[in-house]
Amino acid sequence: MRKEKCNAVLIHVILILMAFVMIVPFLWMLLTAFKTISEATSVNPFVILPSSWKFDSFKNVWKSYNFLVLYKNTLLMIFFRVVCAVLTATMAGYAFGRMKFPGKNVAFALVMIQMMVPGQIFIIPQYVMVSKLGMLNKMFALVFPGMVTAFGTFLLKTSFQGLSKDMEEAAMVDGCNYGQRFLLIMAPLTRSAMISLGIFTAVFAFKDLMWPMIVCSESAKTTLSAALAKMQGQFSSNYPELMAAALMACLPMIVIYVIFQKQFVEGIATSGGKL
Repeated sequence: MRKEKCNAVLIHVILILMAFVMIVPFLWMLLTAFKTISEATSVNPFVILPSSWKFDSFKNVWKSYNFLVLYKNTLLMIFFRVVCAVLTATMAGYAFGRMKFPGKNVAFALVMIQMMVPGQIFIIPQYVMVSKLGMLNKMFALVFPGMVTAFGTFLLKTSFQGLSKDMEEAAMVDGCNYGQRFLLIMAPLTRSAMISLGIFTAVFAFKDLMWPMIVCSESAKTTLSAALAKMQGQFSSNYPELMAAALMACLPMIVIYVIFQKQFVEGIATSGGKL
């Protein structure tokens, strides 16, 4: 009994230390945002807290960058990517997981090949397609790469395959066609998988940097990640302002997590994945 308590205490101590290690970068960003440039670039390891808490960096960043527009662009991109990814992946997952049609295995193999190659390979073809459509510097350009997801198709296919055939067969006996069986019977049963896909899609869309910088050169059309990257100077950077902007950029995801915390935990636990 005593040994079990010691093991439990040791595990908790290790977890607390690991949590502290993970939260240190965020605390450093938070403290740096309130420092002066000299304090932020000081080599003195004991300069941790700012001598006085200043909000000048936040004011300067808010005046220099239209964060309301950046928030709007980023949240709209996340919303449309999540909707498109969940919709297309659910339909494709049902087709691959429950239906039989010629060339099914070949078609699914082509989908899986996309997961086996680096995503950067698709940047040039996607850019050419968006450019030919005349959609550069528009919301469609930001959403375009996330409209279809190979990972989501695989996740939903696996989820549909794990469901019992009894209810679908009963619906078939009652005269339901493929569309009715999909919408009314099978799709609601994969709610956890759709939540998981939505979480992953939202996080990856929020962190996407290269694509917004390529297709949205106008500052009023870009996202938070691309705007932060442009704040980095070639020879020097204003670290307090950079950290203040990064802190402000984190607010949407923090708010979303607080509101949908239960769904986040349920989705990650169900999928067995990690962010």
